[in-house]
Amino acid sequence: MRAIVTIRFKEGVLDPEAVAIGRALRGLGFEEVRAVARRKVIELELDGEDREGACRRVQAMCEQLLANPVIESYAIEIPD
Repeated sequence: MRAIVTIRFKEGVLDPEAVAIGRALRGLGFEEVRAVARRKVIELELDGEDREGACRRVQAMCEQLLANPVIESYAIEIPD
């Protein structure tokens, strides 16, 4: 079973790398770029077939290691 975790900064948290990317794109002539947001995607291969249990375990992984709950939010997807 595969789980996909998408992690992003919470609203209002500054992402200096995204700001720098936005500036660089505008400097290269891409003036239509108003804002840039970066996301981190982590794909996990899991044993088992219990989707609900897998989702709970991945949530625990996010809370303990994969995401910083103070400044990041995350979404978990377990595709069919």
